[in-house]
Amino acid sequence: MKKSIIKEYAIITVSTLIVSAGIYFFKFPNNFTFGGVSGLSVVLGRITPLSPAGINFVLNTLLVVCGFLFLGKSFGIKTIYTSFLLSGTVWAFERLVPLKIPLTDEPMLELVFAVLLPAFGSALLFHEGASSGGTDIIAMILKKYTSVNIGKALFFSDLLITLSSFLVFNIKTALFSFLGLVAKSLIVDSVIENINLNKYFNVICSKPEPILDYIVKNLNRSATVCDAVGAFSHHHKYIIFTVMNRAQAVQLSRHIRRVEPNAFLLICNTSEIIGRGFHSE
Repeated sequence: MKKSIIKEYAIITVSTLIVSAGIYFFKFPNNFTFGGVSGLSVVLGRITPLSPAGINFVLNTLLVVCGFLFLGKSFGIKTIYTSFLLSGTVWAFERLVPLKIPLTDEPMLELVFAVLLPAFGSALLFHEGASSGGTDIIAMILKKYTSVNIGKALFFSDLLITLSSFLVFNIKTALFSFLGLVAKSLIVDSVIENINLNKYFNVICSKPEPILDYIVKNLNRSATVCDAVGAFSHHHKYIIFTVMNRAQAVQLSRHIRRVEPNAFLLICNTSEIIGRGFHSE
């Protein structure tokens, strides 16, 4: 249990550092405002004397306090840890590596990293059952006390923050921010799906035992077996249902071709597996 917790928080810490680096080194210097607390911090940093990193720290702290007040015990320890680590790391970056101008003179390249790094880090956090806080805390509060469609509410709040860049910054920066918002919404889902990707097997065969033994003893997975009858041949068959990760899927496919060359395989990609050995809710 200790090793599992240590591994979990190590992944959360690394993921949060990746998000922090994307925000500080690529989002803040270019004034990209595509949503979230960090986007609002960029806007407020232009119209107030505080820096975006300082505003980000204050806003995240206020949201954590609101989480305690409105959610109580249901407010997860992972969210608290991630929120403070994220805002603290961005604030530390500002003190240790002050940036007055972007790292490069290629805004499109900077936008790619401003989107990819936080998206990849956020996807890893979601995979571990954590979040980066910020607007996610607002979503948790809305979910508890209202019937508002949270996905739409957060999208429109991100859209408003992004559109505000048209009023505060030049048109070029605003258009880049809008492009970043669109890319962010597409990339996070894609990264999460690829992280969670597994292979779902339907194996139709005459001799299931060698396949089942390999699944259980060599791959440490389980399977379900059903009786079946061929519609054309009317021969008795067996259908094996099982799910495993990509590396195990390659091994199983090779083994089946070796021990049951006439087996019929249907292999599908799936990223939503809930149950023992996979994700649980």
